[in-house]
Amino acid sequence: MLRLSLRTSRRKCSDPRAAAYSSIVSTFPATRLRRLRRTGALRTLARETRLDLTDLVMPYFVAPEALQNEALPAMSRHTVEGLVRETEQLVAAGVQAVILFGIPEAKDDEGSGAWEEDGIVQHALRALRERFPELLLLTDVCLCEYTAHGHCGVLAGEEVDNDATLELLARTAVSHAEAGADAVCPSDMMDGRVAAIRRALDDAGFHLTPIVAYSAKYASAFYGPFRDAAGSAPAFGDRRGYQMDPANVREALRECELDLAEGADVIMIKPALPYLDVIRAVRDRYEVPVAAYNVSGEYAMVKAAAARGWLDERQAALESLTAIKRAGADVVITYWAKELAAWL
Repeated sequence: MLRLSLRTSRRKCSDPRAAAYSSIVSTFPATRLRRLRRTGALRTLARETRLDLTDLVMPYFVAPEALQNEALPAMSRHTVEGLVRETEQLVAAGVQAVILFGIPEAKDDEGSGAWEEDGIVQHALRALRERFPELLLLTDVCLCEYTAHGHCGVLAGEEVDNDATLELLARTAVSHAEAGADAVCPSDMMDGRVAAIRRALDDAGFHLTPIVAYSAKYASAFYGPFRDAAGSAPAFGDRRGYQMDPANVREALRECELDLAEGADVIMIKPALPYLDVIRAVRDRYEVPVAAYNVSGEYAMVKAAAARGWLDERQAALESLTAIKRAGADVVITYWAKELAAWL
């Protein structure tokens, strides 16, 4: 059996096609890929994917009263005055963009606090715009933080009324633009909301305000810490009737296509790490800026593991964010933005 095996092996090696293949794929010792891995400087020189502070957006929660989160510092709530102080540090570190989420003093069934002229986000926008004229201010446009029931739109019975919600989202987006937002980011996943917001912005004279659409926002288990920070957990049911099924990627491409047709300037995938394949599929299909949201659950898992000594937080965060960029994201919303400013 052994002699037969050796004879068979020799016959295979004498095949000219196999020999040609071998000469192509194995040029060792002339080719040694480890040469460019030998030092940090060489690895940096040959690096294919790079993280840059200009690619990052820091999320902030603004509320009438501050609420510190010791375990997850980036999930803390800030007053407007506290947010200005916090942003001082962020800007000094080199981060150039933030996205704001508001927690109002009172909630109602329509979420009217979302579009009030002196609402919490509107107040924060004016304060930040005055203090940091060059800072890029993005705002989340949704009703879940503002409704008494915690859903992302107005209700008809126990169902979210898609079409009745569109006017309220558009009103919210315009109020943010009036208060100084550079871009608005609808995250509600209502059908037709990008077109409604684009029309309302244009009618109000904000035709240059871009829309960063949460085009593929999945009904994910990774939003838990965010919902605690934003006080936005639904009082009943869940959001699977309007957020996407985690099993679907072709549907994500359809959502992106529709949002672009309605006027979206940037399309976003949320969450990021469990959906790297979706980011890659979107990147390959569309020649537009692609954003990804490295969500609270992704952040919390690394924080919790690092607290137990199971992994190095800095290395795990850098690796995670590099993977998101490598998959095709141009912009990454991440709770590590401030820390990354020091790490990078």
